[in-house]
Amino acid sequence: MRAKAFVIHLARAEARRPQVEKLINEIGLSAQIIDAVDANALSASDVDAVYRSGLHRPAYPFALRQTEIACFLSHRKAWQAIIDQDLDAGLIVEDDVQPDAQWFTPVLMAALKTIQPRDLIRFPCTARGEKGPKVAEMGEVSIIAPRSPGLGMQMQLVGREAAALLLDLTKQFDRPVDTTMQMRWINVVRVLSARPICIREISRSLGGTVVQNKSKTWASIINREIRRPLYRASVAVRNSLAKSPVSHVFYATVIVDTLQARLL
Repeated sequence: MRAKAFVIHLARAEARRPQVEKLINEIGLSAQIIDAVDANALSASDVDAVYRSGLHRPAYPFALRQTEIACFLSHRKAWQAIIDQDLDAGLIVEDDVQPDAQWFTPVLMAALKTIQPRDLIRFPCTARGEKGPKVAEMGEVSIIAPRSPGLGMQMQLVGREAAALLLDLTKQFDRPVDTTMQMRWINVVRVLSARPICIREISRSLGGTVVQNKSKTWASIINREIRRPLYRASVAVRNSLAKSPVSHVFYATVIVDTLQARLL
């Protein structure tokens, strides 16, 4: 299998460069740095070309920040690199990840043996909220098919066809990249998840995240805390109905969308 790692790193985040070099040495695959898209360099026309609010249902209840748009575009660069380099799969890693010394290598090996061309295998930082049947098991390591994939894009193994399909699907987008991956009813890739948890997110020790807004007002915090669970409930309903008869999906989602719109 032709596989390679791509570490997404923002060039001006110089304090993270030692962590990037450490990651490259620990991953165990040939690795390349993907220059992250800088939110500060995005023009209005850059944003208008890719960001389209209300593109999918349920409607994402928040406007995307420049940093979230830049993050999405950075992952698209990594997907494109998989295609351009004619790889079977690419391990996409954000630069605030620390692999577990005991479990990372066996989990990665299991993922490499399991992955199919249209698969995206998540390496989550937490198992919270992800449940589903096992599709592969190797000793204490397993790969599951979560009914509703979790959030976070710290690390994923992406098959070649999955990368191409995701690039086509996300020429325009209306929500963060991890939230887009949750939408099983529009994704034509198979989203899997690896166990046990073998990475942790260490952005705090690196000076904090470069994506999230650090200056939220109390009003915006309260607003998000009300809207977020309603949106997540709507996503969960759609995922649970993804394989139900079309008529059932239609009527159930109409009810959920109406409820969400009224409560928002």
